[in-house]
Parts: sequence; structure tokens; C-alpha cells
Amino acid sequence: MKRRGLFYLQVAITTLTALFMIVPVILSMLAGVTQNYFVGLRSGLTLKWVAQVWEMYSDTFWLSLLIAVSCLIVNVAIGVPAAWGLLKSPSRWASRIEECLMLPVALPGLATALGIILLYGQFSSLRDSWVFILIGHVLFTLPFMIRPVLAVMQAIQLPRLEEAAASLGAGFWRRFFTVVVPNCRNGILAGAFMVITLSVGEFNITWMLHTPLTKTLPVGLADSYASMRLEVGSAYTLIFILMILPLLLMLNACNHWLERQSRQQPREEKA
Repeated sequence: MKRRGLFYLQVAITTLTALFMIVPVILSMLAGVTQNYFVGLRSGLTLKWVAQVWEMYSDTFWLSLLIAVSCLIVNVAIGVPAAWGLLKSPSRWASRIEECLMLPVALPGLATALGIILLYGQFSSLRDSWVFILIGHVLFTLPFMIRPVLAVMQAIQLPRLEEAAASLGAGFWRRFFTVVVPNCRNGILAGAFMVITLSVGEFNITWMLHTPLTKTLPVGLADSYASMRLEVGSAYTLIFILMILPLLLMLNACNHWLERQSRQQPREEKA
């Protein structure tokens, strides 16, 4: 009886938590397709606010997608070797480096952006390009790629696998691409989830680094809520969600596919 009561309590808490998180998002999405939010659904449904947002801010969506994908590529290119280097470093030095890597996350985004402006703002061609925003996003998201990759490497005892590959004559690059990367792919995918979502939704750093020609999705969203009707801002939120969901579902499907492949390989070897 006590177990059943505890089970129902857990279900109730989980349901309330989910509703607490989801209901505001649903209300905002509904506001984007209603004629008048203050009247409610009785005013009728329409897509004119979505069309207006797309006409005015479509460039921000493509730019945000470009920056997010570029940020993911740079994070993988830097984060996996960095995690591998931390794994091989003495534990004392590795812990210090990890603490330094977390500084952009611990500091306010505006402070990080200000440092980037002071350091790179003198280069006008860089300052006016979307690469300037990409630098800030990479600094902010890199720890979220290194941490899960490093955790997977430590869990599978990667140095032993490397030693086995080296004893069979595998060189440095061959060990990296045939032993290190395949064995930490779950960590890479976990980091990819975080990098994509954080990059697409990052506002503080982006707001300081953007120009009128490099306005991204969160900055455009804030602009639409500040200067337009509530329905326009809500329609922007709807398009934002429709943009990020396919990316997350694609990464999730890729993760499930890799898991199935890893399970099938031992069966094929036994057969």
C-alpha cells in the first residue's frame, strides 16, 4: 500500500513538473496563431503573424542555424582532442585546466562578450561578420562538449584500448580515428545536444556581439517582443521551436542508430 502511494506521489510530482515547464510554452505558441491573444481562441486562428515574422526575420533563423552547426563542428574538432589530452595529463594539471575551461560558463555572458570585444573588436572585418558571434558561442559551449566526452573516455578506460592498438602497430592518427573517436561517440552526441541547444538559444553573449546585419534568432525574438504585438513575438517563439525540434530529433535518431549498430556488431562476430 505504501509503495502504491509512493508511486502515485512520484507520478503526480513528475506530471506537475512537466506541466510547469510545458504549459507556458504551449500558451506562447497558441498566442502566435490567434487573431487576438487577449480575446483568446474565440477570436479565431490565423497564420498571418507567423507569415509576418518569417517575412521580417527569416534571415535570423538561417544565421542562427549556420552559427549553431558551425559551433558544433568547431566544438567537435577542438573538444574531442582536448578531452583526450586531459585524459592523458596528470590529474593535478587536468583538474586545473577543467576549472579554467568552466570560467566562460561561470562568468556572466556579458562579461565574456566584453572580453571578446576588447580582444578582437579592433578587427573590423571580423567584428562585422557572424564569425565574431561564433567565437563567443564556442567559448561558452566548449566545456559542454569536453565534459561528456572526457567522462566517456574515463568510463571505458580508453588508455588501455590505445595501448592495445599501439601494440598492434597502430600509429597516432590511426589510433585517434579508429579507437578514440568511435569509442567516445556517445559522449560526442551528448555534447552535441548541449552545444546545438545552447548555441541556438544563447542571448547574452550574442546580444553584445551582434550587429544590425548579424542579428540571430534570440536577439530577433527579444526585438519582436519589445517592438511588436505580443502575437508576433509568440509566432516567433513558435518558429523557434519548430526550428530546434527537428535538430534535436535528428541527433536523437542518430544516437539510437549508433546504439543499434554497436549492439549488432558483437552478435555478428559471434555468428
